[in-house]
Amino acid sequence: MDWIQHARHLLDVIERTQQEVMEAAADIAADAIGGGGVVHMLGTGHSRIPVEEMFPRYGSYPGWHPIVELSMTFHTEVAGANGQRQAMFIERVPGLAEVVFSNFELRPTDAIMIFSAGGRNAFPVEAALLARKAGLKVVAVTSLAEARSVPATHSSGTVLADNADVVIDLCTPTGDAACVVEGWEQKVGPTSTIANVAIVNTVKVLTARRLAERGIELPVLTGAQIAGAERSAELFENAYLEHARRKAGVLKVSS
Repeated sequence: MDWIQHARHLLDVIERTQQEVMEAAADIAADAIGGGGVVHMLGTGHSRIPVEEMFPRYGSYPGWHPIVELSMTFHTEVAGANGQRQAMFIERVPGLAEVVFSNFELRPTDAIMIFSAGGRNAFPVEAALLARKAGLKVVAVTSLAEARSVPATHSSGTVLADNADVVIDLCTPTGDAACVVEGWEQKVGPTSTIANVAIVNTVKVLTARRLAERGIELPVLTGAQIAGAERSAELFENAYLEHARRKAGVLKVSS
């Protein structure tokens, strides 16, 4: 089976098994965004990809607040300064989530989506613990097969999925890679990115539909080839300003 066949099968599994929890995540998001707040979006490593997919992105709208630390997501140097070893070390350091969150007001009227395929490192686990303690609804997007493949490593004895109100399973295999290559020891071709992208765009659309049912329309980033140059520029500016307004509401300006 080639990678596209694996990916197609994975998307079918997600559609068949995760629809209810994606709907639940959209309910949470619509409440937060519809109330004038935000859904914080947090991911480390390659799990930054679904964060960026939510906003800013063509076909996206404000209300989603990306939280991506470069120290844990800047992988292209690989070796040397800003290398992969450091990034993988940092996301396992206890206490970092609290430092990151010290920049923000964690309001119970907001929500958070946390992305981690493994769901065992300190940063995503502690982010979920802190958010729930502050009263936010937590949506975890993780691979349950991966998370349960080995014992939890965090001092709490829990993984990300244990600390969420809604858990969306990536449905990816342990180890992420899907394709056997004859003559190679290990599988090739990770699948968590396509799973993440499918899930977040489904939640994005479901949330928009819920907001529309409440009479709420937000500016959608739309290209000039669709909306015309003037309208496209207006939509981008309005979306950026709306994002800035919502972000200003959660930035901590005093201790």
